[in-house]
Amino acid sequence: MDIRTEIDRKYGAVELHVCSGAMTDEVRTVERELHEMYDRRIPGTDARGNRCLLTPGGIISVYAEGQKVMALCEEGTYTVPAKLYEFEQAFGEHLFVRISKSELVNIRKIRKLDMSISGTIRIRMKNGYETYVSRRNVAKIRERLLTERPVKNG
Repeated sequence: MDIRTEIDRKYGAVELHVCSGAMTDEVRTVERELHEMYDRRIPGTDARGNRCLLTPGGIISVYAEGQKVMALCEEGTYTVPAKLYEFEQAFGEHLFVRISKSELVNIRKIRKLDMSISGTIRIRMKNGYETYVSRRNVAKIRERLLTERPVKNG
């Protein structure tokens, strides 16, 4: 699979094109995953009470804080109405992985894994946020990261 990025002022918005000589299972999978990531929006409320719609692909971490579920994004932190398990069911297969009882992280936003701490994994996200994988989830996250398709830069 060839992935290219084209930056040109002629584009007013981001466009994604899937090009192939035939409709294959791979094309169907890519198309489905793109729609799942970018078509769905999650309502969120910021600390000032402003409401907005969040894109799942833009969320770095989703975590429980007391009785609330919070979504950490580049722009800030938002309260979301979904329960953590509902979020995991809706987006976990492609975007998120559970790292503890109270947190999911966007697997595509992980920058670095530090496994030097005995029995656990420290995760550093691309925005600098750091969190830890609970001991019960270490095997699951290792397996998930080993099965993720590598991204080819073109």
